[in-house]
Amino acid sequence: MTNYNCTTKRCSFKHLNAYERGKIAALLKEGKSIRYIAKQLARAPSTISREIKRGTVTQLKSDLSTYHAYFPEAGQAIYEKRRKHCGAKLKLPLVIAFIKFAEEKMLQEKPWAPDAIVGYCKRNPEWKDKPIVCTKTLYNYIDRGLLKVRNIDLLIKPRLKPTKKAKKRVPKRIKGKSIDLRPKEVETREEFGHWEIDTVVGKRSGDVVLLTLTERKTRYEHIFLLGSKESRAVKRVFMGLKAYYGEIFEEVFKSITADNGSEFSELSALLESLKSEAYFSHPYSSWERGSNERQRRMFLQGTVRNL
Repeated sequence: MTNYNCTTKRCSFKHLNAYERGKIAALLKEGKSIRYIAKQLARAPSTISREIKRGTVTQLKSDLSTYHAYFPEAGQAIYEKRRKHCGAKLKLPLVIAFIKFAEEKMLQEKPWAPDAIVGYCKRNPEWKDKPIVCTKTLYNYIDRGLLKVRNIDLLIKPRLKPTKKAKKRVPKRIKGKSIDLRPKEVETREEFGHWEIDTVVGKRSGDVVLLTLTERKTRYEHIFLLGSKESRAVKRVFMGLKAYYGEIFEEVFKSITADNGSEFSELSALLESLKSEAYFSHPYSSWERGSNERQRRMFLQGTVRNL
């Protein structure tokens, strides 16, 4: 077994800085060896050796003879130049056709989201052999101003999750069956008839209340104007739906998932009388009704644009 008598502390993936380069130059002038310098800087000898080769330049003396010397400024300049060429190269010139297609979808036609455009091209045989970029790269191009599309032109700009630790909240009482009891076929979106529901209250006027219903499989949307954000207003909507759909109501509305808002306090009893099922998401878990939340944001974004 080989033992190495080395006390050098290795710094993983940490580049030399300007101060360290200056120290290398000072120690070289004192005639110190590469291994001594490496030990002083807690670096590998190979790192110091490569840096000396990188920063060594040829100088001309007054008698026109030449000599070689290490200059920390030269080493730093070469390092910075090479860093500019690191990383992935911009793919934009190779995907001009895709970029024009994406701009057309996001600006001229009914607005498409960048993720929807990328997904469409991946599934479309016409784009099979053509270069495209991923959703993240497309958003990066928009953020950097490389496209005609701006963030304000997008229906929804995804937000990063907050890094702050969430505050503890007092749990609310669930007003019916928990979403944990919802059948598995609802999760897979393979069966029609499972809906998500929520209300929207106007910011400028609290009197304007909308009720939104989203079918999970097809994303078909029902939007109703309510007289108030009360359970009786919600009840009137469902009685109207029952009158409209008649005997097939229980086939169209097999289940409805709601949050724990007060306007849905009578939803369980109401749907039970209509031979349907109501399920309630966990408190402060709007992501459990993701289809309705997204459709609602897209609707509000489109409404604001049309004002």
